[in-house]
Amino acid sequence: MSHTSADLSRRALMLGTLAAPVARAASVRVWLPRHMSAADPQLPYVHRLVVLGLERAGASADVELVNLEMYQGRSLVELARGSSPIDLMWTMTDRERESSGLLPVRIPIDRGLIGWRVLLVRRNDLPRWARLHSLNELRQRVAGQGHDWPDTAILRANGLRVSTSSGYEALFRMLVSGRFDYFPRAVLEVDAELANNRHPELAVVPDLMLHYPAAAYLFVSPRRPELAELLRVGLEMAVAEGALQQLHQAYFGAQMRAHAVSRDRVLRLSNPLLPPDTPLQRRELWLQPGEQA
Repeated sequence: MSHTSADLSRRALMLGTLAAPVARAASVRVWLPRHMSAADPQLPYVHRLVVLGLERAGASADVELVNLEMYQGRSLVELARGSSPIDLMWTMTDRERESSGLLPVRIPIDRGLIGWRVLLVRRNDLPRWARLHSLNELRQRVAGQGHDWPDTAILRANGLRVSTSSGYEALFRMLVSGRFDYFPRAVLEVDAELANNRHPELAVVPDLMLHYPAAAYLFVSPRRPELAELLRVGLEMAVAEGALQQLHQAYFGAQMRAHAVSRDRVLRLSNPLLPPDTPLQRRELWLQPGEQA
């Protein structure tokens, strides 16, 4: 993505503004969740991102992992109460999560790609998906989602039918067994989920995507406001320097190239759960599939 002289001047001003109030901090320990129910392909990226943010804010990072066997909704509740063994989580933002007491760091660490969804379906059903071209047609079919995911409410708000489960891995089994018709997956997730022939009965519908404006943030425990502020300042600096964009490209560039947008096959949804403070106007924070940093 090219930058005008105005963009560069604004970045230089931001760097000066951000860097000024940050005192040199000592080592900052951060406990991240390592979910035991399913490996999170984004964990290495988030680990490196947290280190990057703290380093840019003048701190050295000591990042540790905690084994966590808990559903997402419950994990967020305990984090908001300050009773969780972890210090932060990364997940899609919505109005409820931003008003729960959690401290959102409003930098979309996914660069908005969590809102770009390919459709995972049974491989034998691919021919009938090739004939689907409209949202009205999609409303005749049933999606699968986690019961406590914001995506569930987003899909339903757009008139789509949704079947839910409390178990992430169970959703793949339910799709295979015909309990629902499709499982929308973010372009950053689906390749890892299908790697090593984990679900040979399933396939991605070619050249078809759902899109709704969305962002994944770091949500910090209310008992660690200093951590939230360090990450906010450090990640803003990383964005201004282009370091966050480069890190994202290093981890997810292949997925973005593999799932480029076919513009006549994007079904666009509204997101009534999107908080008003989402920085949609800041072009440097966002990407779409196929685009480079």
